[in-house]
Parts: sequence; C-alpha cells; structure tokens
Amino acid sequence: MIVRDITNYIEKLAPLQYAEDFDNVGLLVGNYNAQVTGVLVTLDTLEATVNEAIAKKCNLIVSFHPIIFDGLKKLNGNSYVERVVLKAIKNDIAIYATHTALDNSKNGVSAKICEVLGLTNTKVLIPKKGIIKKLTTYVPSNDAKKLRNSLFNAGAGNVGNYDQCSFNIEGDGTFRGNENSKPVLGEKGKLHTEKETQVSITFESQHENAILKALQKAHPYEEIAYEITTTENVHQNIGMGMLGELEQEMSEKEFLLFLKREMKTDCVRHSELLNKKIKKIAVLGGAGSFAIANAKKADADAYVSADFKYHEFFKAEKSILLADIGHYESEQFTKNLLVDYLTKKFSNFAIILSEKSTNPIYYI
Repeated sequence: MIVRDITNYIEKLAPLQYAEDFDNVGLLVGNYNAQVTGVLVTLDTLEATVNEAIAKKCNLIVSFHPIIFDGLKKLNGNSYVERVVLKAIKNDIAIYATHTALDNSKNGVSAKICEVLGLTNTKVLIPKKGIIKKLTTYVPSNDAKKLRNSLFNAGAGNVGNYDQCSFNIEGDGTFRGNENSKPVLGEKGKLHTEKETQVSITFESQHENAILKALQKAHPYEEIAYEITTTENVHQNIGMGMLGELEQEMSEKEFLLFLKREMKTDCVRHSELLNKKIKKIAVLGGAGSFAIANAKKADADAYVSADFKYHEFFKAEKSILLADIGHYESEQFTKNLLVDYLTKKFSNFAIILSEKSTNPIYYI
C-alpha cells in the first residue's frame, strides 16, 4: 500500500477539483509513492497529532484542515505550523488534507451533520459553479458513435439523473495536410472535405484528464481539433452546505437543546427566538456566516453553522433562527466520516481515528 492508493480513494469522495480557490488541499508533506504503515485520521494536524501518529506507527496523517495554508517562507520552528511540518518530515510522516474539497462533497462535512441530526430530504444548499465543463470536438461521422462511447466511459455526459448526454451537429469539415502530414483520410497536399459530426459533451472537472486521454485514443485524426470551456451551470450535487428536514417539527427551545445534545457542544449561540416551529434546517460545517442569505432564500426555519460575528446575528431579520454551535463542534464528526469511508475499502489495514481533541476553544 502506498500513499497514492489511499489518497486516490479519498479523492473519489472529495476530488481536489471541488476545493475552493483559496484553499490548500492534497498531499502537503511527504511522497505519494511512500509505503504506508498506517493511517491516522484527524480534524487538525498539531504536534500532538504527529506524536500520536509516531506512537501508533502511522506514517500518513489524513487531516481535514490543512496545516499549511498561507504558505511557508521559512522552516525554523518559530511557529506551531513550522514545528509540525519539521516533525513530520523528520519522522517520515506524510500529511494529506481534504478541507473544502470534502466541504463541497455531497457526502461530506455537511451531509455528516445531517446524518447526526437525522435530517431527511437533503440537498445541497449552495450548488457549486465552475465544476461543469464542456468538450467540443469534430470527428468523421462514421466514427462519432465510437468516440462518444469512449468519452462516456471516461466519465463524460452525466447530467443530473441522466447519462450518455451529448449534442451532435452534422456538417462538412475541410483540411489540407502539408508534406509532413499523415492524413487518415484524404491525401497530403490536397484539400479534403469530410462529412463530420460536431460532438459537444459536458463533464465534471475531475474527469478532464481521463476524458482527454479517451479523446486522443478514440479519435482517428492525426491532429484533433477540440476546445474545452467552463460553463456557468451549477452542479446540484456538489457544493457548500445542506438543506434537510427534521422528522418531527420542534419548538425553537426544543430544537436548540436537541442541537446541543446531538452535536455535543457546550454552547449554542443563537439569534432571537421567534416563537415559530422548526422543521426545515440548513447546515454548513465550519465558518458559515457567508451562507445566511442562502439559508433564508431556501426558506429554512433554522441555520446551523459556526463563527458568526456579532453583527451577523442581525441578518436573521426575524425570519430565521441562527444557531452557532462552534467551529470544531460543527466539523468534529468529519474524522469519523473519513475513518468509516476508508475502512470499508481498506478493511485489513490500520485506519485509526485520532483520540486527540484539537479544539483550541474552551468554555467555563
């Protein structure tokens, strides 16, 4: 088992292309080809986490949060980030982070909150843009079906509940090869006209490399004309936050006490109580104040997230109950999600849940 075997499987759940542009995900420390002795799964990577990995003979740490976020200009141990990286390197321990790639996964952080709260009829709260791309190419009409099937097998043509989706236009293609050309159709030096099919097909960005390989392999021409564009379409199954429903509606106080108990938090900061029933819930793990407007637009009765600032509670505007359960508390079950996911695939391999709490905030 090498590091890449583990990370490739994680990326089926949370492709790195799902991550936000500001983020730093993937293998942060170590070598993809290193043999793995064990995997320690954690929310954060601290010095204590590396010590735990050493003690448990794990040389790969799978962390939700990236220990390297803003970049490092020096490695002299003057900050906790530098000390973690130095200790990991010294002990040949690799560190891999998923962060917003897992946040944007349909079965990721917010989905785990929904599971813990028992929410049903769940869907993504903020579908993500920039994930759906479109390939347009031109192929001799007799080869169009073969090419389409090859692209479908590589992951193209899936739209919501449909697969093998494409758009095709028949027309005439013209070309003339020079003396160095090796035309499959026509003769070098002579203008050739061929009945061609323009094939347009959409795909999720994480499949781009596989689709381009399939295009090169299945297309008959020596030189392939194609273009790839990023569409403005949102992906309904990829994005931040989730929306779901409680099985039974609750009063606001009942819901807040339920939330405190199920999410194992010592404190729930909330907006003004409105004397309304709570049924439809929006959730988002981590700092989620940016999505308050999305929760309101979705007609959620309550929005559960973390790190709301003082003035952001005013955004409730007597239309929604805002509940801040704490950053760590909102993401604490993420490491359980990853352990369960990895154990199903690598059942005979050491996948260990970190016993250390990395929550830097305490309550009195």
